[in-house]
Amino acid sequence: MRIAVFPGGFDPVTNGHLDLVTRMTHLFDRVIVAVVKGREQGSMFTWEERIALFREAVAHMPSVEVEGFDEMTVEFARRKGAVALVRGIRAVSDFEAEFSMALMNRKMAPHLESVYLMANQDFLYVSASRIREVSKLGYDVAELVPPHVRTSIRQKLGLPL
Repeated sequence: MRIAVFPGGFDPVTNGHLDLVTRMTHLFDRVIVAVVKGREQGSMFTWEERIALFREAVAHMPSVEVEGFDEMTVEFARRKGAVALVRGIRAVSDFEAEFSMALMNRKMAPHLESVYLMANQDFLYVSASRIREVSKLGYDVAELVPPHVRTSIRQKLGLPL
């Protein structure tokens, strides 16, 4: 069984994340979305909320599970029996950061492959940090996140549903 781990903060989960996960299900037998703990400062959602929001977003995908973790990503992947860490790439700047991370991961876990999926052109400009930013300014992100995430964002910010 080919297991992939898709790590990230996912604050919040976006349609870009979901596009990547959907594409991963065609490449791997099982996909584990791994929500990292420890990024709460400046976050919109708590760790538990981020896990719950992503779980709801992928509830219709039987080969996808969502777990939280608070250890090194390569250790989490090793414990889960993963063969790959999967990340999305939107631009050259993403590649530069991911490249150095991939080299360190290979040093720590040579058996684990780093796999990169190019973002769908419809989501090149979508990032969780941008979603948080424009939401706080009152923009309705309905086209950029799943409906339940939009509702949670608007509730969190005290905006009309």
